[in-house]
Amino acid sequence: MKKWLGTSLLLLAAAVQAGEVAGHYYLSGVREVGSELLLRPDGAFQWMISYGSVDRFAQGRWQRQGDKVQLKASAPEAEPVYRVFDEGELNLRKPPADGRWVAIVGMPRVGPMSGVEVHFVGQSGRELRAVTDRNGDAQVTVPAGDSWVRAGLRRAGSQAAPQWLAVPEARSRERIAAFAVDDTAYVLPQAFREATLRVEGEALLMELEGQALRYQR
Repeated sequence: MKKWLGTSLLLLAAAVQAGEVAGHYYLSGVREVGSELLLRPDGAFQWMISYGSVDRFAQGRWQRQGDKVQLKASAPEAEPVYRVFDEGELNLRKPPADGRWVAIVGMPRVGPMSGVEVHFVGQSGRELRAVTDRNGDAQVTVPAGDSWVRAGLRRAGSQAAPQWLAVPEARSRERIAAFAVDDTAYVLPQAFREATLRVEGEALLMELEGQALRYQR
């Protein structure tokens, strides 16, 4: 009983300690640089920094260890939400090769998304699959006379059901379509894998590439 009680008190103390630093923090004291850090009570974090034309981000899990807060970046756990690119967002440089259907996955004006499993379904009902490469492209070879009508998308290796989207007639005719994801976290590389912040009163101090950053709630 005493051992169980002692363990429970330690867990409770750790939870209270972590809860003391959970919150929304903003970078202070640095001109022309915007940065925010969100430490959620459930242990998830989001971080971003913006300076000039550069935007960087990271997200994942955090935990407090004494006077330190440890951040470990990781890919989003939830499946992204997809939509078809608007025609005005398309910037297609060349048509696909004959007998090929091409799906492009990414975020307009941000970048491509690799590792997306694309299900190509034709008017005939035949289904083919391919995974996007580092350029966000997935391609399949199809029999002559078939037309592309539907696309199902999910991350490669995911057990989730694909999200199905109708391929617009113009895109089917051109045999190339683009699909956008809803969050830059799926597209941009994370700014770091791990980072450590020091708790100093109500502030958090972070060292990033030789620069000291001070965050206040």
